[in-house]
Amino acid sequence: MIKIIGAGLAGAEAAWQCARRGIDVELFEMRPTRSTPAHQTADFAELVCSNSLKSDSENTAPWLLKEEIGRAGSLLLEIARQCAVPAGHALAVDRVTFAAKVTEVILGDPRISVRREEVTQIDEAGDTITIIATGPLTSEALAGEIARFSVLKEQSNHSPHLYFYDSISPIVEADSIDMSRVYMAARYDKGSADYINCPMTREEYDGFYNALLAAESLEEREWEKLNYFESCLPIEEIARRGRDTLRFGPMKPVGLKDPRTGRMPYAVVQLRQENLRADSYNLVGFQNHLKFGEQARVLRMIPGLESARFLRYGQIHRNTYINSPTLLRETLQMKAHPRALFAGQICGVEGYVESIATGLMAGVNAAALARGTEPLPPPRASAFGSLTHYVAHAEAKNFQPANITFDLLPPLGKKIRDRKERHRMQCELALKAFDEWMERVGATAVQA
Repeated sequence: MIKIIGAGLAGAEAAWQCARRGIDVELFEMRPTRSTPAHQTADFAELVCSNSLKSDSENTAPWLLKEEIGRAGSLLLEIARQCAVPAGHALAVDRVTFAAKVTEVILGDPRISVRREEVTQIDEAGDTITIIATGPLTSEALAGEIARFSVLKEQSNHSPHLYFYDSISPIVEADSIDMSRVYMAARYDKGSADYINCPMTREEYDGFYNALLAAESLEEREWEKLNYFESCLPIEEIARRGRDTLRFGPMKPVGLKDPRTGRMPYAVVQLRQENLRADSYNLVGFQNHLKFGEQARVLRMIPGLESARFLRYGQIHRNTYINSPTLLRETLQMKAHPRALFAGQICGVEGYVESIATGLMAGVNAAALARGTEPLPPPRASAFGSLTHYVAHAEAKNFQPANITFDLLPPLGKKIRDRKERHRMQCELALKAFDEWMERVGATAVQA
């Protein structure tokens, strides 16, 4: 039997991958016995930040990773597509329906035994194959155990246990948005016009910017030296870097021409549909850690949100991850304890699809170990392989979690000036290598 700790995106995918290969699984989830600052339900695979699984545009890096996990038979990607909500060229889901469906499938699998309890110890003897997929909100007790378990003598110069702080975007009720002040569009008209766009003039932007800088943060002194993940900075942190930084970030108006005026606004706030009922929208990229009252005051300065009713305010929480380059192989096995594997954000990846991907691979590899065979890492040319290559070989001293990008993939052997053609060729080579790897490891084979 394989023991999996954590029933988030990675843990749920790993459990299902093991079960479909005929391997019994014991899946541990501490919620609802013990909750976290960010989760709201006891369902598996609950999405706590945005509801987007990023771009579905062909030959983009997020598309490539989704294509690979789809070919490998990902349960969670299949459910995500069943629960999709309009989001232009991105794949976004109704997060409540998504988590409920994942939970239903996992609980209904006869090979998966679910235990609702907190795990505080890891099998040090290595008799049990264990996948640690506790995610960014790992409990303090288990985080301490992971740190103890991870310490290796030859790695004494590196911290095996790191963390950064991550944030959650606010959500507003759809019928509280003044639709007369906004317009529907997708950037550069890619995909359908599913985003609500709140346009700002220069005067409106300046007023919003000044109010944001003056707004009071939660426990301000504690957050002065936070180690934020650069691609998920709170809006007030972005604003402090310069007056126009928001206009080049989450409020970028490029490609969002207002059909009512025919002109591009000075700045834009985008809202993305949260669920299938379309009764709630989240403010894209507007994660913050302002006091709730301050959030309401400042965010209601956005055109169209003057009377906004907030279903959830922006929040901040700790993201825990290990120093993977010192600890993990490309198979996600620990170097010193090969029957222990890590998956999801705790292993050093960032993003929903990346978490699902590492969960899938950890499940495939754990099942191989259970059958007495040696796991085979995915090819370097693939998105899978590039992600795990980064996790295992990045610079340990300044290690930070990574999303899948073309920068992680190996360069082509020849110089291609056209970026779209270069990315198309990289994707073609990646999928060819990935398909060959799947044939060798039997990644899609179901065994009774």
